[in-house]
Amino acid sequence: MKYIKTLFILALIGGTLGVAALAGIYFYIKPDLPSVTVLKDVRLQTPMRIYTYDGKLISQYGVKRRIPVKLEDVPEKLIQAVIATEDSRFYEHYGIDPIGVARAAVNLVLTGEKQQGASTLTMQLARGFFLTRDKTFIRKIKEIFIAIHMEQVLTKDEILELYLNRVELGHRAFGFGAAAQVYYGKNLKELSLAQIATIAGLPQAPSVLNPVSRPERSVERRRIVLLRMLDEEFITQAEFNEAASQPVTARKHGAEIDLDAPYLADLIYNEMVEIYGKEEAETGGYQVYATAPADTQLAAQEAVIRNLHDYDERHGYRGPITWLWGKPEADEDDEPVEVSENAPTDENKLWTPDEIKQALDAIPHFHPLVPAVVTQVFDPPTPESELEPSITVTDLNGVERVIEWEGLDWARPYITDSRQGDDPKTASDIVTPGAVIYIRLQEDKWRIAQIPTVSGALVALNPHNGAVQAVVGGYSFYQSQFNRATQAKRQVGSNIKPFIYSAAIESGYTLASVINDAPINQWDASTGVAWRPQNSPAEYDGPIRMRVALGKSKNVVSVRLMRGVGLQKAREHIAKFGFQLDEVPNDETVSLGSGSHTPLEVVRGMSVLANGGYLVTPHFIDRVLNEQGESLWQATPKWACNPCTEEGEQSRDGEEQNLEAMLEAQLNADAGLGGAVQLSEAGSKVKPSAPQVISSQNAFLVADMMRTGVRANGSWNKKTYWMGTGWRARNILQRDDLAGKTGTTNDARDTWFSGFHRDIIATAWVGFDDMNRNLGRATRNQNLINRNPEKFNWLGNAMIGGEDGAKAAQPTWIRFMQHMLDGVPEEPMAIPDGVVRVRIDRTTGKLTRRTDHTTLFEYFAQGTEPKVYVLDDEIVDPAQDEENTAPTPEDIF
Repeated sequence: MKYIKTLFILALIGGTLGVAALAGIYFYIKPDLPSVTVLKDVRLQTPMRIYTYDGKLISQYGVKRRIPVKLEDVPEKLIQAVIATEDSRFYEHYGIDPIGVARAAVNLVLTGEKQQGASTLTMQLARGFFLTRDKTFIRKIKEIFIAIHMEQVLTKDEILELYLNRVELGHRAFGFGAAAQVYYGKNLKELSLAQIATIAGLPQAPSVLNPVSRPERSVERRRIVLLRMLDEEFITQAEFNEAASQPVTARKHGAEIDLDAPYLADLIYNEMVEIYGKEEAETGGYQVYATAPADTQLAAQEAVIRNLHDYDERHGYRGPITWLWGKPEADEDDEPVEVSENAPTDENKLWTPDEIKQALDAIPHFHPLVPAVVTQVFDPPTPESELEPSITVTDLNGVERVIEWEGLDWARPYITDSRQGDDPKTASDIVTPGAVIYIRLQEDKWRIAQIPTVSGALVALNPHNGAVQAVVGGYSFYQSQFNRATQAKRQVGSNIKPFIYSAAIESGYTLASVINDAPINQWDASTGVAWRPQNSPAEYDGPIRMRVALGKSKNVVSVRLMRGVGLQKAREHIAKFGFQLDEVPNDETVSLGSGSHTPLEVVRGMSVLANGGYLVTPHFIDRVLNEQGESLWQATPKWACNPCTEEGEQSRDGEEQNLEAMLEAQLNADAGLGGAVQLSEAGSKVKPSAPQVISSQNAFLVADMMRTGVRANGSWNKKTYWMGTGWRARNILQRDDLAGKTGTTNDARDTWFSGFHRDIIATAWVGFDDMNRNLGRATRNQNLINRNPEKFNWLGNAMIGGEDGAKAAQPTWIRFMQHMLDGVPEEPMAIPDGVVRVRIDRTTGKLTRRTDHTTLFEYFAQGTEPKVYVLDDEIVDPAQDEENTAPTPEDIF
């Protein structure tokens, strides 16, 4: 009893001293202990995710990859794996595990090393949020106190959910939701038991146990996790055996992108950074929705890429990228041929698939291009053979493909932008075995390809509210991040003319006004040089009605109209369309498009003509949500209407117009619209109105002139036939509710096409980034003409002659609009109040009493229609004029 009493007293003293010591330590470090109550409302650093309007993920920004998950959405097997491996008594202890602490203490005494930390899930979470990984006693003590406090503030499930979302798991993945995506490209519920065990084993040492960089170590760790689950009876022996025998299937995955649209994503990212700052934008978990739908954006990207390849192919093939073997002997006049650095020194050595893949991996490539090496070239034994030349290639992925002659015959040699070599007759005229080339898939057939040296852009708007429907800034963002749609200020050429004609209408001209289409020769005494603006081509029709002049894009008429309006007045009128006045040239060249503007600025200006005279503001972001999906911000655009109410027929400066189609996109979701929607006294929804910068009558008249610019006009038989410069639009799209304008600058350095349907407007541009380089000319490729007997196939590479807006830029617009208008019923432009239609003489623009082919109906703003009738001796009948013959196909094309 004496000894027991002594031991009891000593134990009591020791316990008291221990408690006192702990209390002392607690009060000593208390000032340094954080308040864990912040974990109640903790905000995990989550990357910004950018979606299309309809919810397709297009990009993710942020150093840390995190996909927050709710505990109820986590597979039970994953929870069991984590608990079994990291803290089997998690639901039993109060933040620290006495058994684990005792085990760690014994290990420390026996080894003298801090090998086991005895950290519970709660302690790991405390360290992750508030402490470092330093192995010190003071850090461990702080960790214990914080963990105890956390257990008092949070429930076990809340702690576990935070842990599952917070823990670092390698490759910038934080939390198990991100790890499932990074390593397997799946969400948690799609993981197998083997995959669950693999990522559940990562918290101990993410870099050392990583299944991507250390697959052998990850297999060992996976087995340990599975054994712990088996010990805890979370899995059966059969499940263990199956999972433990599975191969490593992890590989690094990028963000779960539904649509790769980097030019659009980059615009939105920069706007978010400007608003929130870089760190907050990248870590705040924002879900940003673009105004562009996925299918529209994809159609724009495909249209730009296809058109740039078409241009590039009709100007010739620049040859293979390099050679892996079979280096051809260079002609005396040729540049030395380069051979891949990976080529074996012995050219007779056969390349293995791995060596080919390694060499092709080093070749830069951008969608839709695929690097490949030519392994066989087949040419028919005789010219009379029914067999066509072809080549066999092995691509980057080791797949063997056959490129038929149809995918080769375009590849005549490139000499300059305006000169091409002879058409190839055999496949060996183009490539030899060992050549490294690009191939691409077009209309389900593979063809030889090359990276286009030319650049292009397209931007499309909803003309009613400025919502950007698509934006493409070049061939590939990964080749050049310069966004030509929003950053490249290029001379606009004839795309300026609709604004000049609008100024003329405001100054009293009408669509029937006759202007002299004749050469201008004006001496400038200050420079000693004569200014001689010319039509392109240099053909002149004499007196011509304004409608025809715009449709044919007559340069000298544009100059004369600008002079009639007055230079300063014309500049101020152009500025109404959203252009900066100081960027509008202060000389007469402004009428020919010498000003430089971005495609986005041009399409905004054109939208005024499409929507009835309203200047809308382009915007790329429709709405911003937080990481919980709650609305933070909703775009509140100004609309092209006045007043802007949802119900029925609307009034716009006295005209009747139905806004149902215009409002449909935004009115689908009433929640989260912020101040965008207000209720009138009658209960209808009211939108803010955009400023009306020109009258609806002016906008309609210019737009209607632009309609004749995209079609054939008059009668072939009556010799009144003429074609607008953008005639291909009507020929291909086969609809009459379109309007547009081509644009070509001097020497074709910049080519444009802007056009619209009532609900969509788009501008396309093509040119070289080097502004001193023009687009050149293309000669006839007989191979393509033989393959396609239609001599002038607008989409083929058989187009010949100099490049211009109709050949180089318009095909992008047409392909895009083919998608946009598919299934959309034709709907003519609404005629606003204050516009009348009268019959006029085709030649003089005066009123007429005749009803034959010498007359036509024309639109006028009410009060501006002609008052004088044409005299009999003024009437010209082209059909009776033997010298005036209808144009032949050669004249037109």
